[in-house]
Amino acid sequence: MASAGIPCTKGPLGLSRSDGKRPDGLSLVPWEAGKPLTWDVTVICPLADSYVAAAAREAGSAAEEAATRKTAKYTNIQAHHIFQPVAVESSGPINASGRVFLSKLGRKLADQSGDDREISFLFQRLSVLIGWWRGTVVERQSLASELSLSCA
Repeated sequence: MASAGIPCTKGPLGLSRSDGKRPDGLSLVPWEAGKPLTWDVTVICPLADSYVAAAAREAGSAAEEAATRKTAKYTNIQAHHIFQPVAVESSGPINASGRVFLSKLGRKLADQSGDDREISFLFQRLSVLIGWWRGTVVERQSLASELSLSCA
């Protein structure tokens, strides 16, 4: 966001849900309709029990379901903020509104830099991060199973 010239803060205070959790970020200037943007990102595994049925129906369905759940959790802030869920499946798909948001953000990055490829660069960086995350999860699961075997 800062690279796009949009001042923001991470984990904004005062926007807590009833369980005390906060969204990932808040723009410090209006995003649309005079409201600041608040966003929350989640990376989900479409093979998890809570998403496997949706994932079996259609690619990206688990991301859509996760975004819907995330939006429901932040209904209390939506009167004064634009809430943007970004739900990314570990296999790659991003929820539809998240893709639109990221495309807008990429456009703002391109406007700042003068390079129209910024939109593609943003999605490429996300792809690399998702790949890294997948590798980290697999490594942790492998390590956990090794530790449980060695503790037996």
